Amino acid sequence: MGYLDNSSITVDAILTKRGRELLSRNDGSFRITQFALGDDEIDYTLFNVNHPNGSQYSGEAIENMPLIEAIPDETNIMRHKLVTLARGTSKLPVVTANVSKITLTIGATAQVNPNTLNFLDSNSTAIEPSGYTATIADRRLLSNFVSKGAGAGSQNALTVNPYVGTAVSEALRGSVFSMTAINSTTLFGTNNKLLTTLTVTGNDTGASIVIPVEINKTVVAQSATQGETGITLG
Repeated sequence: MGYLDNSSITVDAILTKRGRELLSRNDGSFRITQFALGDDEIDYTLFNVNHPNGSQYSGEAIENMPLIEAIPDETNIMRHKLVTLARGTSKLPVVTANVSKITLTIGATAQVNPNTLNFLDSNSTAIEPSGYTATIADRRLLSNFVSKGAGAGSQNALTVNPYVGTAVSEALRGSVFSMTAINSTTLFGTNNKLLTTLTVTGNDTGASIVIPVEINKTVVAQSATQGETGITLG
C-alpha cells in the first residue's frame, strides 16, 4: 500500500480480486455498470471548528491528508461508501441479520434473513424494497447457495468444483439467503474447520454487514467389530 500525491488530481483505477474473477471467465459477466465513492482514509475528527485562522480553515487538516492508492483486496477498500439520504435524516441505516455468526457441520444448512434498521429514518427494521446482495467469499465451502425474495437471483452464475482450485466468491441478490455446507472433507486436509465470510449489502441504502462463516468437520466414533474401524461425518 502507498499514498497518492494529492497536489494533483489522480485517477488510480484497478480491478479487485472479485473483478479479476469475473474478467477471467470471459463469458460477458464482467460489466462495469455503476460506481461508488468512499472516504475510508478520512479522519473527520481532524475537523477543527476552532481553527485560529477562522471557520474557512476548519477542514484544512482533512483536505491535506494523503490519499491511499487503490488496492485489489475488496474487503479492505471502499468499506465506507458515501450514500445519499433524504434531507433531515438523523439516523444512518444499519443492516442486521437473524444471525451474527454462521456455524455449520458438513452438509448442514443455514438461512440468513437480513433487514435494515433506521430505513427511511424509521426507528423500526424493514426489508429494503430492492433487496440485498449477499457475497460469499469462498464459494468452494458451499454445496448450495440460493436466494429468494426481492430481486432474487445470481449476479454472476457460478459453477464451482468445490474440491479443487483457489477460492472464488459468488454474489446473490434477494431478501432471504440459504447456504448448505459441502458434504466432503476433501478441502479440510488436517484442519478441523474452514473459515470464510458472508457480506450482506442493502441495495437501497448501501449499508452492509459481514457475517463470519465457519464450516466444521465433525467426526463421531462408531462401534466396530474386531479388526474394523469406522467414523461418521455429520
